[in-house]
Amino acid sequence: MNKTYAVFGLGRYGIAVARELVSNGMEVIAVDSDERIVNAAADELPICKCADITDPDVIKQLGISSVDVVIIAMANNLEASVMAVTLCKEIGVETVIAKCANEMHQKILTRVGADKVVFPENESGIRLAKNLLSSGFVDMISLAKNVSMIELDVKPEWVGQNLIELNLRKRYSVNVVAVRKGDMVSVDIDPHEALDESSKLIVIANTAKLAKLK
Repeated sequence: MNKTYAVFGLGRYGIAVARELVSNGMEVIAVDSDERIVNAAADELPICKCADITDPDVIKQLGISSVDVVIIAMANNLEASVMAVTLCKEIGVETVIAKCANEMHQKILTRVGADKVVFPENESGIRLAKNLLSSGFVDMISLAKNVSMIELDVKPEWVGQNLIELNLRKRYSVNVVAVRKGDMVSVDIDPHEALDESSKLIVIANTAKLAKLK
């Protein structure tokens, strides 16, 4: 089943996240407190609401408790972001991602319950959406329209096997370019070395074939 999403704040970052998710067939509740922004986005975002997401009653009326992932894209309003994170976690939203303006805001948003805090200059809205869509991957960077670099966890069934035995190129149409262990990334890969559960693989793949890896 596809996950459901909500995006709070439809500035440049928020609209990019919402647009990318919707274009990939995801159900997205897009919310902003500025009616002009909502009206402008309504044509491309099927569920687009003008609402105050710092109001607990509004959060309930929007049905946010049934959403899997909430993206809070209001880095210029720390108070509203903190309130939104708190309300979402209180009603049981599994994953809350918040955009922040600086490291102090990052610490505050993490402290009040955000599962992930992103700096917009480091992670574009489109990239965040692609990472959400690629559920099961640690990170994904688009290298071209049809080619991506992905960092993924070693699957439980791969533990103890080496890259020759796994033959990932044939089975999943991916090329392993590096192996990460903690902070160490090795591009000098020994294909005979058995993988362990702490390893992460960095691979290049045809984006259209990523479903094989999920």
